[in-house]
Amino acid sequence: MNKTTHPFWIIVSKEISDHVRSWRFIILIAIIAFTCMGSLYTALTNFSAAIKPNDPDGSFFFLKLFSISDGTLPPFIVFISFLGPLLGIALGFDAINSEQNKGTLSRIMSQPIHRDYLINAKFLGALVVISVMLFALGFLVMGFGLIAIGIPPTPEEFLRIIFFIAISIFYVAFWLNLSIFFSVQFRQAATSALACIAMWLFFSVFYGMIINLIGKALVPPVTATTQQIMSYQRFMLDLSQFAPSELFNEATTTLLMPSVRSLGPLTMEQMHGAIPSPLPLGQSLLIVWPQLTGLIAATVVCFALSYISFMRREIRPR
Repeated sequence: MNKTTHPFWIIVSKEISDHVRSWRFIILIAIIAFTCMGSLYTALTNFSAAIKPNDPDGSFFFLKLFSISDGTLPPFIVFISFLGPLLGIALGFDAINSEQNKGTLSRIMSQPIHRDYLINAKFLGALVVISVMLFALGFLVMGFGLIAIGIPPTPEEFLRIIFFIAISIFYVAFWLNLSIFFSVQFRQAATSALACIAMWLFFSVFYGMIINLIGKALVPPVTATTQQIMSYQRFMLDLSQFAPSELFNEATTTLLMPSVRSLGPLTMEQMHGAIPSPLPLGQSLLIVWPQLTGLIAATVVCFALSYISFMRREIRPR
């Protein structure tokens, strides 16, 4: 390597090389690739049935490759929502404690480099691997779709898919930062892995059950006014958006289904005169801007917590 290369980029390249060569990453990318190709196959088998004459999204052929299924397997976006957190957790749960357990952390810190180079390189290296993998999967789906249906994507469809991949990267980056934070907090890699999986299971399974229980307890009476019902619906919607998976699902559904005009409750006055037509890309981005902001904020908060914890941590040689 060039002697003038900055030490930070040397650590980043080392992290990327370690991730790509690890059996953990190879197994994960094989699972994600096979499942996504399976979802693409089910989408293609159901493609002609999904094109309906009065469908507002009927002209967006390529977007349907990511959002439809014949019921055998979930669509592409569901697999990314489910397997994306596992990818982030797998690349970050032992980022710091493994170095400490092997005795290499004190050796790295004894070198003439800044301490924050290590934590930043751990995050950036894993993020580069995640970004390349998700973009490769997205373009692979587009390539197979182009061969299968023979119709190239329109510029708007291409941009919507690019934004979908970008949101997926932010979503996986949240779980990556959360796993790095637990890796800083816990000395054993197994403990940090279990903590990350527990958080993932809580938001994926149990949080929805808790929301349903709260909604059942707070449901308005039969004599409730329209304003009370609207307030209840907005409260339940705001409560559900504390789950990162819900933010991701709302954002990606709006981008891949241009006919979605709102993510919240609407009154009859607001729906009066509305034409069932797809929204332009700019309007769809305005709708998902709160969800995208929430994902970015959660990712930044998790990274800040891991950064501060690592900078304050006392590192002793074994």
